[in-house]
Amino acid sequence: MPLPRLLTLIAAFCLTLGLIIGLVSSLTGLYSQVAWSASPLLANLLIFLIIVLLGTLIFALFYYFRLLQRPGKVKGKRAINPKVPVIKSEAASENLKAIRQQVDRIQDEVARQALLLRAREIEASMARGSVRIVVFGTGSAGKTSAVNALVGRMAGQVGAPMGTTEVGETYTLKLKGVDRELAITDTPGILEAGVAGTYREELARQLAARADLILFVLDGDLRKSEYEPLRTLAQIGKRSIVVFNKVDLYPDSDKDEIVDRLQQRVKGLVAAMDVVAISANPQKVVLEDGTIFQPYPDIMPLIRRIAAILRAEGEDLIADNILLQSQHLGDQARKLIDAQRRRAADKVVERFQWIGAGVIAVTPLPVVDLLATAAVNAQMVIEIAKIYGCELNIDRAKELALSLAKTLASLGIVEGVIQVVSRALQLSVAGFVLGKAIQAVSAAYLTRIAGKSFIEYFRHDQDWGDGGIAEVVQKQFQLNRKDEFVKAFVKDAIARVVEPLNIYHPEASEPELEMPEELEPEPLHQPRGDDWETYSNKRHDEW
Repeated sequence: MPLPRLLTLIAAFCLTLGLIIGLVSSLTGLYSQVAWSASPLLANLLIFLIIVLLGTLIFALFYYFRLLQRPGKVKGKRAINPKVPVIKSEAASENLKAIRQQVDRIQDEVARQALLLRAREIEASMARGSVRIVVFGTGSAGKTSAVNALVGRMAGQVGAPMGTTEVGETYTLKLKGVDRELAITDTPGILEAGVAGTYREELARQLAARADLILFVLDGDLRKSEYEPLRTLAQIGKRSIVVFNKVDLYPDSDKDEIVDRLQQRVKGLVAAMDVVAISANPQKVVLEDGTIFQPYPDIMPLIRRIAAILRAEGEDLIADNILLQSQHLGDQARKLIDAQRRRAADKVVERFQWIGAGVIAVTPLPVVDLLATAAVNAQMVIEIAKIYGCELNIDRAKELALSLAKTLASLGIVEGVIQVVSRALQLSVAGFVLGKAIQAVSAAYLTRIAGKSFIEYFRHDQDWGDGGIAEVVQKQFQLNRKDEFVKAFVKDAIARVVEPLNIYHPEASEPELEMPEELEPEPLHQPRGDDWETYSNKRHDEW
């Protein structure tokens, strides 16, 4: 404990002790005076009242100081922490506000308007408050019949062949004991063949992803092709009821066995009590007298289960879904902004890779000058940082560029690039001309790797990740060394840099680009030994 604070505590303790002694002395004198002049009983009563008054005063002081210490009651100029929303609807509203701010940065007008429209739809869902139930499943599993039975009137074509329901059709109803209105949406069938079937399935998945509750309709045991979409919906947080339809086609023993198997197959995704057997549109029965009898739909098990879920979890289901939709929309906005930034950053990298090649082409040095390349890369780093909303000064940019240049050398990537470029060029000239061409193209290649690495660095909030700068550089080298890419890159480099600067021999034949065998970067080492350190320090001083 600091000495001034200790002295203060000692002084406060002594003062308090003196006051207590003085108070006790005063009370004793008062008691003696009252007892001598009046009566001992009156003296005792007076002392008791004084003690009660002092106790009340002390309690009031403690209570007042506790009120001052409560969150949100502290006055003054202290910074107030932002309110963390605990209600899911409030969190969704805050997400939507953040999305509107992100949308302003999206350049694609079509994408921007689509995000704004979806945000307004989510807000409308929050205001409306109805429970959105989506009927999902394979074609002709009986989805439309289930909707008909639930709504209690014809809501679509019963017994429709696969592919009849083109778009999501929504119907409303009320359930006894459930305050909110139910909006039930019939969807196109999944797993249908052809381009049209794929389109309808994508529409069905989009509708299911926006539902508060999903009725996954089957007409038998669960197949692997049906399990995958069910698992996907469960993974994104969707609550589902597995509806085993057309049970009238099975004997009771088979029906019970299928229900048991379904409960086992969906274990971990859907609760056992959420596997429900129904008969939405029973088959007609011919009686002994030849009369055709149409049984009533056996839909009550599903209605009871829906009602039980909505009574117990209805508010949470709606809030969870609204929050999930807002988060998903936020992810879409971030992806659009990231793609937009990446395109802009790629253009910067492409521009500076040819600038770097030009710098090396006119530099009278016999080797690839990494520090000269790093000088060019420093400005590239600054421009990439601006795209990602980061402001860097020139000193920090030089530090990053030089650090990456040393990493390229220490990993053996510089030597690997030179070998790849040398073999790809295959120029039939000798001496300095070939060397300058290799240097120029290699510089462009290395600048590209550096630029791509810096894009990853700024995409992840100026963090190289767990593997550090070496892992990022290695990954970018591997991504940019594919045969077809290298061939196209070298041809582009010759056209942009080598020929315009007259370092490509005019009498040489058109280079035949042949890719070398796979060149793996050597393990971490210093390829130039002590020479690299001496060279690096010398060039850094000159820079």
